Amino acid sequence: MAHDHETEHDEEQFITLVDENGNEQLHEVLFTFDSDEFEKSYVFFYPVGSFDDEEEDVDIHVYAYIPTEDGGYGPLMQIETDEEWDMIEEVFNTFNEDQEAEEE
Repeated sequence: MAHDHETEHDEEQFITLVDENGNEQLHEVLFTFDSDEFEKSYVFFYPVGSFDDEEEDVDIHVYAYIPTEDGGYGPLMQIETDEEWDMIEEVFNTFNEDQEAEEE
């Protein structure tokens, strides 16, 4: 199971989501990765300012996408299968472990 991790620490990237009421919500990209198994790319992101209050839980969103020719995210797609969710959870857990190791 091959996954390429592209962690965006030096260069902040943002995604704007529009809710059902037409309100725009700015989100910061946590990291992206590619899955050869599912032939998709995935992006993890969270609402800007979520980490300002360390007491609150942060809602992290994940969507699949097909990268555009210019390296953009293209349309975001819902995760479709339990197998995809299992793989995504494994990648996220590895990301968290790597982050904790860097902080030590």
